Amino acid sequence: MSSRESEGNSPVADVLPWGRRAALLQGVTILDLTRFLAGPFGTMILADLGATVIKVEQLEGDSTRQNPPYFVGGDSAYFVAINRNKQSISLDIRTVEGAEVLRRLIKKADVVLDNLRAPQRRALSLDFEDLTKLNPRIVSCSVTGFGSDGPYADRPAYDIIVEALAGVMSVTGPEGGPSVRAGVPIGDITAGLYAAIGTLAGLAHRDRTGKGVHIDVSMLDSQISLLSYLAQFYLVSGVVPTHQGRAHVAIPTYNTFLSKDGHEIVVAANTQEMWGSLCNVLNCPELIDDPRFRTNIDRLAHRAELLDRLRDLFAKQNKSELLEGLIEQEVPAAPINGIDDALLDPQVRHREMVVKMRHRSGSDVETLGSPLKIDGAGDGELYASPPALGESSRPVLVDLGYSAEEIDQLFETGAVRASAPTREMIDR
Repeated sequence: MSSRESEGNSPVADVLPWGRRAALLQGVTILDLTRFLAGPFGTMILADLGATVIKVEQLEGDSTRQNPPYFVGGDSAYFVAINRNKQSISLDIRTVEGAEVLRRLIKKADVVLDNLRAPQRRALSLDFEDLTKLNPRIVSCSVTGFGSDGPYADRPAYDIIVEALAGVMSVTGPEGGPSVRAGVPIGDITAGLYAAIGTLAGLAHRDRTGKGVHIDVSMLDSQISLLSYLAQFYLVSGVVPTHQGRAHVAIPTYNTFLSKDGHEIVVAANTQEMWGSLCNVLNCPELIDDPRFRTNIDRLAHRAELLDRLRDLFAKQNKSELLEGLIEQEVPAAPINGIDDALLDPQVRHREMVVKMRHRSGSDVETLGSPLKIDGAGDGELYASPPALGESSRPVLVDLGYSAEEIDQLFETGAVRASAPTREMIDR
């Protein structure tokens, strides 16, 4: 048990705001047939926007519930990070009874979001054709490593696999290598974002046409999309981009420098005006009209000379002096924060990107807020704890029209599993 868990609250927990959902998707029901990271992250975004998200789990539950090393009230910190504001029904769809429960859920849902490869969906009668037989208006979204077709369609994938295949790792790391994966799981997170975007577009299409649609999201496709201008540079020039290090391939003054007192500072002096301001802050106005550095094309041609000079100039001032001067002159600049400092940043706190929620165990837990700030839609509910496995099984079955006797029979046969109700459930 970590010191933070044993204390229950961190020193700043009592001043944090409560996390609050938006209300834009109230009335939308989403079946979450995903596990691990990409799919649950996407469905959490939709839950944060107000949708009712029913996490349909196998009897043993999402494996990330037990991911080490940190735990909160019996949940892994990993699971807590991506499963708030959801319900959970624990279901064995291999049984006749469990499969019938899932069919009833599909008939009442607006969205089914899965991370099953195409052959798995077909085997479980969960491909789009099968879903539309039950619900012609269903919006289906599948998040997989490589998409629903193509030579890799039936391969499993994880974040590091698609980062490598897409070339993202080849441009990440110090100049000259070695290649490294991104510090955050962008393969999963990007696919989750595209899944949420695609689902919202699918709902708009459904509302406009009355017809359902299938959204096919590939983690590899999502990573290829992130190549952005680096891919375009290659497609235009034929020159293969390499490790980017801490700099920008085309803008020398978009870079990282070390201050006199040993702090790393990033600067993004992208425009000609910012170049002049940077020179003034560094007390080197003579560089502004130096023919080697007059325009960005000149600066790029003499990149090595320029960077040597800038590094010397940055090393003459302390971090606080540099940041104060650069920000005053409207040159974008920032220290390289550790995650601890990032989460304490005054702008991050002002924007309520660190909030608290009541965990079903009864403790208050710090967690991240939603980056979507919405005016004009009214307040939604407070963040709800990630659910216990099968926590919502009984109320979901009641909503599907099962009688008390039928529900007890489902539990007895093992087709459905339920956890004991928590204090949070009772209060709701």
